[in-house]
Amino acid sequence: MKHSLIVVAAVSAIVGGGVVYSGTQPNSWFQREPAIEKKANVTGQATIAKTSYKSQDTATTAYNKVKDAVVTVQNMKRETAQPTDGFAALFGQKPKQNNPNGAVQTASEGSGVVYKIDNGYVYMITNNHVVANSDALQIITASGEKIKATIVGTDQQKDLALIKAKTDAIKTVAPFGDTKNIQSGQPVLAIGSPLGSQYATSVTSGIISAPRRDLTSQQTGGNTEQVIQTDTAINPGNSGGPLVDLNGQVIGINSSKVAASDNGTSVEGMGFAIPADVVQSFIKNTEK
Repeated sequence: MKHSLIVVAAVSAIVGGGVVYSGTQPNSWFQREPAIEKKANVTGQATIAKTSYKSQDTATTAYNKVKDAVVTVQNMKRETAQPTDGFAALFGQKPKQNNPNGAVQTASEGSGVVYKIDNGYVYMITNNHVVANSDALQIITASGEKIKATIVGTDQQKDLALIKAKTDAIKTVAPFGDTKNIQSGQPVLAIGSPLGSQYATSVTSGIISAPRRDLTSQQTGGNTEQVIQTDTAINPGNSGGPLVDLNGQVIGINSSKVAASDNGTSVEGMGFAIPADVVQSFIKNTEK
């Protein structure tokens, strides 16, 4: 896959012989633009049947329950100011400085999910690395409306962030599911904005590879953490989006994936999500 080596992650260490790369590393999806799509120029004419079909598939039903609660989260940064001393700048003696009066612009994009609506505000969960070092935040709803958001609280070790926005444009809340009984082989969906808002509310499907996978403190760079392992396609921009069961309940927050082993072997289908019970505990402590 063309973008399989571009990785979003909350951790940067060896995981079972695989390397989990941080989304904030140089040349990661935070800094890279999506590649131009290539379309084949094929001659001929296709016959299109005029048939109407309404899916009753459980995955479609689950997706429709959650999709309007999923948002794109844009990390905005201020434009940098050029060095005032042109001669010094010529020799690289002065780095660019943050310009407090500069306009903010999108530096990176991730995903988030609304879990509560209260008193005119929507409350959302995303990853800490999605909102880290931002000068401002903006969300884009499933309908395409852009709304200013603010950070309520973060946990860098668990890679979680709670944000809120004042709006009546979002009416859907995604419920959390029970993670105690999830099993390997159970079908799941990942919903988010792979490669950014251009592909907002995209859905991919797969299974749970392992209900709990321990990441050591050496692997996470902090505390030992437990994650859900899934083979559901998780691409740059999915970070912070929900991992959903076929009941339409959020069982995890997508956070990272393995792109290659430590010897350079390409890896497919190794993604990780923060379990919903960990997320709910974070919400409880942060909302106080």
